[in-house]
Amino acid sequence: MRRLRACLGAAAAVGLAAAGTTALVAGSASGATSALSNRWYAAAPYLMPLDNDPPDPAAIMDATGLKAFQLAFVLAPNGGGCSPTWGGTAAVSSDTAVQSVVNTIRAKGGDVSVSIGGYGGTKLGQVCSDAAATAAAYQQVITKYGLHAIDFDLEEPEYENTAAIKNEIGAAKILQQNNLGLYVSVTTAGTADGTGWFGKQMLLEAKSQGFTPNNFSIMPFDGGFNGAASQTGALTNFNQILQSTFGWDQATAYAHEGFSGMNGRSDTGEFFTQTDFQTVLDYATSHNMDRFTFWSLNRDRQCTPADNGGRTSGTCSSVAQNSWDFAKYSVKFAGATPPSSTPTPTPTPTPPSTGCKPAWSSTAVYTVGNEVSYNNHNWKAKWWTQNETPVASDWGVWQDEGAC
Repeated sequence: MRRLRACLGAAAAVGLAAAGTTALVAGSASGATSALSNRWYAAAPYLMPLDNDPPDPAAIMDATGLKAFQLAFVLAPNGGGCSPTWGGTAAVSSDTAVQSVVNTIRAKGGDVSVSIGGYGGTKLGQVCSDAAATAAAYQQVITKYGLHAIDFDLEEPEYENTAAIKNEIGAAKILQQNNLGLYVSVTTAGTADGTGWFGKQMLLEAKSQGFTPNNFSIMPFDGGFNGAASQTGALTNFNQILQSTFGWDQATAYAHEGFSGMNGRSDTGEFFTQTDFQTVLDYATSHNMDRFTFWSLNRDRQCTPADNGGRTSGTCSSVAQNSWDFAKYSVKFAGATPPSSTPTPTPTPTPPSTGCKPAWSSTAVYTVGNEVSYNNHNWKAKWWTQNETPVASDWGVWQDEGAC
């Protein structure tokens, strides 16, 4: 990969975009190291550095050999405006917490990509005036952290907004042009036939703008999937969509195709085990696909007490596993050999608490850390909420604390 490090401000990025001049990836001010190979950025699993009980990336690196992390998610401010934040609340411009995580990873020879968008929240493409303004906001993130890679996670509700998707694709093209060698992935929803109507419209928008990222990745989960066979079937169908949309042959389409899975129990109660991940990994490598990643490292550990199968959690997988089992498949995709793992232990269940918190009320206002009970489970609020029924979801306001 061709990588040069030099500082580039957001305003300069937009000016260079208009002039068609190539800029360089920023990095010296933020401690960026030399770039990893593209394969590592393609293998980077998602990590929420500020939410969902963030694990220690250094421990994951030591245990698995993993070198790259996909940090999630950059959004527009909850209060409005075209400036980047973590999760809608923590301004990138003043951030020190995520920078500390980045520094830890780089000190051990690794690197990060940053994912923008995701499910829920307000995306910058929805509120910025045009593609150039959207790109300027994202350039702040690239410059702040000295990024060599970035992921556009385009899904609900943003990908149903034609103007927003036009801004996001346009911004991705500008960033690709203005940051030499920047690795760019575009991630969207997966369906049994590859991707849905909105995903296909996003591909057509990319074609109309003449934009080709390193890969278009689909997420074949939360859509009636059942194990690896359904996922590889969706990847085969998506390959055909890429061929028909861009006029690529099969091999070229696979070289621009990626997989983004969900480890363990999905939001809709599907299950994807280590065996499923191995099957999809074999498919991805045998077809020379460009990307293999998953949501998320925060979930790559066994639930305690061992609630394997009973709920979907943002902090554990709900399947039997050793910590970081799923990360090792990313290491294999990158071309490295993870350390040998010990057999999955038989956990000693910790008796769940039998005490229920005060009952949830639809009229009450709850702030971060408030606890309630609903449907014989205790729940903890992750941020301010009112009249949002407690339900288990990675992206919802409530964190399931187990039965009571």
